[in-house]
Amino acid sequence: MAGRAYGRCDDVLSLSKEHPMSKILFVMTGADHWTLADGTKHPTGFWAEEAVAPYEAFKAAGHEVVVATPGGVVPPVDQGSLAAEVNGGQENADRVAAVLAAMTELREPARLEDVNLDDYAAVFYPGGHGPMEDLVVNADSGRLLTLALESGKPLGVVCHAPAALLAATEADGTNTFADYRVAAFTNAEEIQGGLADKAKWLLQDRLTEAGVQVQVGEPWVPNVVVDRNLVTGQNPASSAPLAVELLKKLG
Repeated sequence: MAGRAYGRCDDVLSLSKEHPMSKILFVMTGADHWTLADGTKHPTGFWAEEAVAPYEAFKAAGHEVVVATPGGVVPPVDQGSLAAEVNGGQENADRVAAVLAAMTELREPARLEDVNLDDYAAVFYPGGHGPMEDLVVNADSGRLLTLALESGKPLGVVCHAPAALLAATEADGTNTFADYRVAAFTNAEEIQGGLADKAKWLLQDRLTEAGVQVQVGEPWVPNVVVDRNLVTGQNPASSAPLAVELLKKLG
């Protein structure tokens, strides 16, 4: 997976005075691998920038962040997402790693099974290939996503995390997010990242099959799509601008 130079949102501080403090739920993967078509376990987890950029934006705006994972396991970071080349250089990579190390919320996550949506003002799902392994089939996450969508609360999902939308279904079996416009990690990006030909399935294809309208942007360029209370981003570069849109909705 490629990335780009990591940067703070200039808009965050201007937004911070407008928002009373509230709790934002980060639903994160507990998977440290992604099972490929041949059964190989590709090491993964969550993508660092996709957690760090929104976390910093939400904290700068005065909000509290609570992390939840399946079973309450500590979310594993994809070690590849800490590399200098995907963070715009070693200095940025070191800063991202330092923020992660200081995120006490990651150390003792809530159990996703026990989460009460009423306790939160917004929900956010960071990506990485991890959600392609666990959240894609997690019924608790699927129910939470359905409730969040119906509640009208801001719901943000970025990069590979829209895989979790596939577990959100209605009583008749249709996908909760059918007919919603979303941004998600594209086939082109998976091909350029080198894993498309090894994968069991591709995210853009599966979402499209479920009736979700994937709005494809240029590879590795920020692409944020807002449809009602749902805010989605295509790739790591989309995580910071997604956070700004989510903060606007919290207002």
